[in-house]
Amino acid sequence: MMVTRDPSPQLRPFVKAMWATDGRPPGGGPESEPRPSPVPRRERVLPSGTMHVVFRLSDDPLRLFEDENDPVGHVVGHCIVGGARSAYYVRDISRPARSIGVQFHPGVAERLLGVPAGELMEHHTPLEDVWGRAAPEIRERLELAGSPERSLALLDTILSERLGVVRARGPHPLVTRALALFEATTDVRRVVDASGYSHRQFIARFRDAIGLTPKIYCRILRFQRALGSVLQGGSASRGSWASWADLAMAAGYADQAHFNREFRAFSGITPGRYRDLAPPWSHHVPIPSAAEPSPIRR
Repeated sequence: MMVTRDPSPQLRPFVKAMWATDGRPPGGGPESEPRPSPVPRRERVLPSGTMHVVFRLSDDPLRLFEDENDPVGHVVGHCIVGGARSAYYVRDISRPARSIGVQFHPGVAERLLGVPAGELMEHHTPLEDVWGRAAPEIRERLELAGSPERSLALLDTILSERLGVVRARGPHPLVTRALALFEATTDVRRVVDASGYSHRQFIARFRDAIGLTPKIYCRILRFQRALGSVLQGGSASRGSWASWADLAMAAGYADQAHFNREFRAFSGITPGRYRDLAPPWSHHVPIPSAAEPSPIRR
């Protein structure tokens, strides 16, 4: 059960999305308790090009795995910063979790975190390492708030207050301009030349602000377009595109082979497998275990 909230006007330039889950299955009443799955369950979380902060209000901390075959994984904690990533990661979803989180716009996370995105890239970091004792104290306040709606309103207030506390610099103008240009072109060389900076300076400033190199960031933007097309089309025979090759070209890939390679690199599965799994949320793809049937879209 997920609840979302639009950020307040003060947060809107920094926060892309706010969400909360209450840990109950769909249709569960207030007295429903999260129950563990009879078999361990995992999901792939696909790269979005952005960063997020999550507070897990349930007892179970976030557990991540090196890959689908990692038998144990490792615990990150209850208060987490998710850095921008260039590939998917695998997390435990055996038990529904009460959690609340925010997704940042690219390039602005430092204003709220106080740490450059480049220092947090490619991994999850306990929020205590960034905010100190404030992180568990905020988690406790969010837990006591009660409903997801009240928790989201409180988190909005807390983050708005932090804008006046954290004196981190905003994104460099070249990063702001580059982000706007990359919405229209993936030609990194052209954008670098237009910036007036050397290639090395441009890459360093962009990676420091975004947590990804310009090339990888543009690849992820293209991957995002492809995800939407796969889910909206449904199947290569029934969709608005006539074939996988047409979808690949529409998303900006050189050909179908290029599309397949890139899709697998970012998701760990083929486009066809992703379509068949039909994830309810585009970036969260359940990994069927050997003990349960694989969901197939009909």
